[in-house]
Amino acid sequence: MSNPTPTAMPAEAAADADWWRRAAIYQVYIRSFADGDGDGTGDIAGLRSRLQYLAYLGVDAIWINPWYPSPLADGGYDVSDYRDIHPAYGTLDEAKQLIMEAHELGLRVILDIVPNHTSDQHAWFQQALAAGPGSPERNRFIFRDGKGKDGSLPPNDWHAAFGGPTWTRTPDGQWYLHLFAPEQPDLNWDNPEVRAEFESILRFWFDLGVDGFRIDVAHGMVKDPALPDLGLTEFSVLTGEGQQDHPHWDRDGLHDIFRSWRAIADSYPDPRVFVAEAHVRPCRMPEYLRPDQLHTAFNFDFLKCPLDAGALREVIDRSITSLAAVGAPATWVLSNHDETRHVTRYGRADTGVQALFRDRPIPTDLVLGTRRARAAALLMLALPGGAYVYQGEELGLYEVEDIPEELLQDPIWERSGHTLRGRDGCRVPLPWTGDTPPFGFSTSGAAPWLPQPEDWKSYTAEANQADPASMLQLYRAALRLRRTEPGLRGEEFRWLDSPDGTLLFERGNGLLCAVNLSDQPAPLPTGHSPLLVSGPMDGDGLLPPDTTAWLHRG
Repeated sequence: MSNPTPTAMPAEAAADADWWRRAAIYQVYIRSFADGDGDGTGDIAGLRSRLQYLAYLGVDAIWINPWYPSPLADGGYDVSDYRDIHPAYGTLDEAKQLIMEAHELGLRVILDIVPNHTSDQHAWFQQALAAGPGSPERNRFIFRDGKGKDGSLPPNDWHAAFGGPTWTRTPDGQWYLHLFAPEQPDLNWDNPEVRAEFESILRFWFDLGVDGFRIDVAHGMVKDPALPDLGLTEFSVLTGEGQQDHPHWDRDGLHDIFRSWRAIADSYPDPRVFVAEAHVRPCRMPEYLRPDQLHTAFNFDFLKCPLDAGALREVIDRSITSLAAVGAPATWVLSNHDETRHVTRYGRADTGVQALFRDRPIPTDLVLGTRRARAAALLMLALPGGAYVYQGEELGLYEVEDIPEELLQDPIWERSGHTLRGRDGCRVPLPWTGDTPPFGFSTSGAAPWLPQPEDWKSYTAEANQADPASMLQLYRAALRLRRTEPGLRGEEFRWLDSPDGTLLFERGNGLLCAVNLSDQPAPLPTGHSPLLVSGPMDGDGLLPPDTTAWLHRG
């Protein structure tokens, strides 16, 4: 493996040390973004070929889902080597080229890091299995003897997030912990060797020029060493909501780890940044974002909030106010690789996230969902702080809910006994050009690893580009204004009075954002004219239902 070679940002971009406070970050699920070598799987070559597209879109950074070597038992979140690239995605040299080329275009690069668990094929875990009970190798993970006379019962009653128990028994009779799938054994973060290893991994990628990390399951790494029973008959998917002093979610010992990580990030001339995937109660989020810990965190409250003016205002207020108390910006996100795409969610009677993993499709009105998705995009991009765009939302893609069962790959499908379809529907490869699958996803025309709907021919980047009223053109216009309009660049934010079912707020320089989520047209403030609108205006100048407008004086 060759030595890391640092790459630099352009001087103007590198000088902005606080870029992350207001960045628009594009999430790349690399397996499904673009296939550069023609095998039907997305890869680094495909991503490099589309960097100009991302730069022209107007985002500030890309976040790449795990690209490390992995058996792909959980889409790459089962890592077997944290310092290399999965062969299907390319090589470490190609990764270096990608980082350099992204920087040349002014795009920063954020990687996923998966510190709660490894793959069961990771060298450490294989060594632990071979070494046996009581060994230093096993102490890197969480092994325990079972209960009962012969140890045949699991050490406790915890339930895994993907269904089933959190314990798997080894041939020598001990059990190991996995909060997710059996192929993802949990690391023991009470072991100094584990902490030192991940600090080394951070430095490895930072030295290559990576600008930051998204921390997978940031709320789960530390466990109560007593491993007490929870006494639950059903699993609490990710948060342990309502459980005080939870034995494996959101424990106070996490913060010492993140303080050491922040010190590493701040040691670089152009400081690196962290964003936490932390499924915690809103009152707990500021604990992760104190000035000596992590920079930002995903806002799952906003993502899961229904399109209701009162509910959204409450979430926005709480997010901005609670994080401002520790000097951190809020972030905003509508979709990601774990949730139903918001075009589909917003076309339903219940526009919130009904459940993390659903067992069957729910009827949806895609015309309505698209109109609401356009309005939500302008709301999100008008708010102060950072914003995340999940690949394909700028094309208006919907959730694919009819993937043949034999092609489903999410471990939730198997772990649930083929009752929950899982997350594959939001991970279908992107359509780029043409009228038939694979829509330019693969350079060779090979069938992609998940099938694309035939009607995505009207959703390709090419088709969006040709339509001045498309979702892509809306995102490009909004992201451009987000960079150039002084009122959208600062942190000023103030609610203004507006009719029931609507939202109206002011940013700097008198720029207003008006959102109509009622079922009736709403008047716009006098003395302002539209700068950007998510859909057609009524002839009488009223803001139609499910529409957002950015307004400026004059």
